[in-house]
Amino acid sequence: MSGPEGGSEVLYRGTVLDTPQSPFADGRLRAESDAGLVVSGGLIVARGPFEEVRRQHAAAEVVDLRGGLLLPGMVDTHVHFPQVRVIGGLGMPLLRWLEQCALPEEARLADVDYARAVAAEFTAGLVEAGTTSALVFGSHFASAVDVMFEQAQETGLRVTTGLVVSDRVLRDELLTTPERAYEEAKALAERWHGNRRLRYAVTPRFSLSCGDALLASCAALLKDVPGSFFTSHLNENVAEVMAVGELFDGAIDYLDTYDRQGLVGRRSVLAHNVHPTDRQLALLAAQDASVAHCPSSNSALGSGLFPLRRHHEHGVRVSLGSDVGAGTGFSLLKEGLQAYFMQHLLGDEGLPLTSAHLLYLATGAGADALGLAAEVGDLGAGKQFDAIWFRPEEGSTLDVVLRNAHSEEDALAKAFALGGPADIVGVWVGGRRIKTR
Repeated sequence: MSGPEGGSEVLYRGTVLDTPQSPFADGRLRAESDAGLVVSGGLIVARGPFEEVRRQHAAAEVVDLRGGLLLPGMVDTHVHFPQVRVIGGLGMPLLRWLEQCALPEEARLADVDYARAVAAEFTAGLVEAGTTSALVFGSHFASAVDVMFEQAQETGLRVTTGLVVSDRVLRDELLTTPERAYEEAKALAERWHGNRRLRYAVTPRFSLSCGDALLASCAALLKDVPGSFFTSHLNENVAEVMAVGELFDGAIDYLDTYDRQGLVGRRSVLAHNVHPTDRQLALLAAQDASVAHCPSSNSALGSGLFPLRRHHEHGVRVSLGSDVGAGTGFSLLKEGLQAYFMQHLLGDEGLPLTSAHLLYLATGAGADALGLAAEVGDLGAGKQFDAIWFRPEEGSTLDVVLRNAHSEEDALAKAFALGGPADIVGVWVGGRRIKTR
């Protein structure tokens, strides 16, 4: 783990690809085959053609990253910390998967030593996959959330997370009360929110397991912790949507169970939304909320095909989530590829995606959703140097196709099609290198 965070300048040389403007809004892939990025104090202070930048910063230490792709750090907007050890539980729909795989494992995090080991495995998984910022779905136990924050702090990642709360339907040991939920969460927020790269997320598990009083306590916490985020699940599975409708007689729909408590706004990120109505999409857009699209999880659990075109046409902000453990791993490269496949399978109802769209969904879109767009999401001057160096093993199939790519856009497409954590040989957060192969 190395890299200067002080004032000395480091000049990184390589092929740099990023998407400073959204390709969904006429932005394009920004590609420079021999770029120079000058980093000082964790910030990118200059960017341009290498030889030009080198002349202007002659005293800077040069780090040569040619032979691969230098990309922005990945931003995961929905990933479950307690579920690392149950990744790969295939063959079940959502509610049965929760009952048989996820919830028994989540109950084990009552043991703080167990939770600490899982937190270490979780953060290691993020780093290996090149994820530098994440909205993390936490644990039902305050002690486990505490060690998650500790591990994120030690690793240096940008993490927003919080106590998961429920008061019905789930196993008894995962239930709480509105009063206890508020008190435990407020204590965690006072300890961690705004501490370096950490922020607090108000996190009811989903409306199925949360009554109105508990959701109201979440709304009170969101108001009382300025700058905190709200995250939960929405419209993931048809059976789940129907069950929520039966529990909330007075609600218009699933989204209304959150909105009538004041929980839907600019700092709200709702995971999945595979089965939205037009009313819900219009409301999400009007409230400036975000949706975390988790394609691998949606496929693995048979939840459905995500209607990206409808979200886009309504103006809803969409980013990517790995949804570990219902998803199939931490890699947002894989999620981007699955998102691409999913839109193709939808035919005329799908939204065709290019490699630039995939990179934006995995980086800039997530930064925007998490309110971090001024700091991360691309590799422009003035941004934090959160970056990954993608370089496959020499002689591998990916190496062969990458060297024979006919353009930077084609090279990026091949990275999404064939790449994974093993191909990410360097990860930096705020100018500090936290992964070296």
